[in-house]
Amino acid sequence: MQSPGTLHVVATPIGNLGDLSARALETLRTVDAVCAEDTRHTRQLLSHFGLERPLLALHQHNEDAQAAQLVARLQAGESLALVSDAGTPLVSDPGYRLVRAARAAGIRVSPVPGACAAIAALSVAGLASDRFAFEGFLPAKTAARRDRLSALVAEPRTLLFYESAHRIEETLDDLVVAFGGERPAAIARELTKLFETVLDGPLAQLRERVAADPNQRKGEFVVIVQGAGDDADAQVAEGKRLYAKLVDYLKPSQAAKLAAELSGAPRKALYGGE
Repeated sequence: MQSPGTLHVVATPIGNLGDLSARALETLRTVDAVCAEDTRHTRQLLSHFGLERPLLALHQHNEDAQAAQLVARLQAGESLALVSDAGTPLVSDPGYRLVRAARAAGIRVSPVPGACAAIAALSVAGLASDRFAFEGFLPAKTAARRDRLSALVAEPRTLLFYESAHRIEETLDDLVVAFGGERPAAIARELTKLFETVLDGPLAQLRERVAADPNQRKGEFVVIVQGAGDDADAQVAEGKRLYAKLVDYLKPSQAAKLAAELSGAPRKALYGGE
């Protein structure tokens, strides 16, 4: 009876091609086929290293349909590599449905570690890295994005977000509103690429620097925001989040009183009125 093959989850460079590991190269060289988010992009990567492998498209629109077929190939003894356009697959990229289906079928799934934009950014941000929460891309629509951020105001862990060039200014505006302009943060742009920059400082200052420099609005971004901090800070942050919701339905003084009772934050920190 044919032994099943292995699904290799292979991290690829996020910019600098020198970051592709020797093990990743050997894996891509020896598998029967490569499952790629964008076959054109992956073909260029393979060509750069002199590799020729069959490419199979696997993206968010076809993953459910493709997973069963790919598992059948693995069960028949083929080994496959799973890659995304850049970085570690499944981190804000397709792939988890295939991995889940392979594991459910008893197929070995083996990671080939490498670049990850979120971890690379965290390593140079200068913010607490012992505990962090990866949020990926925030919702594209303004109302949904603001709702998501308001739910994170009291989060004590360092927060990591991915963002694109055409929404970076809007996202920074919403971060300032949600977390306050003084919350420490960092913006890592175009990591490992020619125009790599890492800016740090209070959120309001970062927003101004990005708004003032068109070059800082180009490329791909990881935004890192310091967590709410100690219990007192977290209580105030949660109180402000509740107050912002309640004030739409109650008088400001009533909203502040109820938010303070629910969060444990001082009422004066939420509302300055009498």
